[in-house]
Amino acid sequence: MKTEVKKIDSAKREINVEVSGDVVKNKFEDVFAKIGKEAKVPGFRPGHAPRDLLEKHYSGAVHEQVLKELVPEIYNQAIEKEGLDVIELPEISDVKLDRSSLIFKAVVEISPEIALKHYKGVKVNYKRITVTADEIKRSLDSIKESRKADSVDDGFARSLGYPNREELEKAVERQLFIQKENQERSRIEGEIVERLMKDLDFKAPQSLVDRQLHEMLRQAKMDLALKGVQRQQIEEHEKKLTEELKPDALKQVRVYLVLAEVAKREKIANDDHMPRRVMEFLLKEADWKESA
Repeated sequence: MKTEVKKIDSAKREINVEVSGDVVKNKFEDVFAKIGKEAKVPGFRPGHAPRDLLEKHYSGAVHEQVLKELVPEIYNQAIEKEGLDVIELPEISDVKLDRSSLIFKAVVEISPEIALKHYKGVKVNYKRITVTADEIKRSLDSIKESRKADSVDDGFARSLGYPNREELEKAVERQLFIQKENQERSRIEGEIVERLMKDLDFKAPQSLVDRQLHEMLRQAKMDLALKGVQRQQIEEHEKKLTEELKPDALKQVRVYLVLAEVAKREKIANDDHMPRRVMEFLLKEADWKESA
């Protein structure tokens, strides 16, 4: 197999592929054999028609089937040979196939090169989480007001499913602690991402940005519909909504690609759980320091 890779831009490559000899000949023979088993040729039982009649009646179908099977096989071998990290299905063109050779061109979009230097030992400033008596009181007062109660006493606590006021206060404290813990975790993750992204200059493939934008737009339209906004109004504002979502779509793709780069280097499986696993790795490897 001969392959030649040409750079179109930072994210696109053109691969010219040529394969000849037994690979192509054998594929034709395999397809003829499969079709010959079921071919209906007048005067012959399926599987017993002579080759020349199969050639006469089925050469077009065989040619199409060889293309259908051989192009993907050879394409996958070509990108593996060239070590290309392809992120989208290829645009195949200029296909030429005869009984002894296959030639085609594939334009592919690849993951950008990301010059990520230091991702272990990222400095993280964390805050010790505490819940004050005043915060608990404010939360209890809010619950009291929402239920139009006179006071937060044992009777009020029992109406909420707690044996007494003290247990209700403990439950509110736990809830506030978890809420603060989640907020702090989210802040720390954001801080790590910002530090990883700093000074990284790479172009996000447009196909990934478009895909993310499409998904975000679909979700935004669904949210508006659930809030009771009429379909016509949603469609009227679609263009504006798309423009508003573009920066976030680009940022999310760039973050995803950086996390994928870490995953590749650390041999973390690039599946649906990859971003979470990579973040857990980065948190484990971070340089933690308590803020004053």
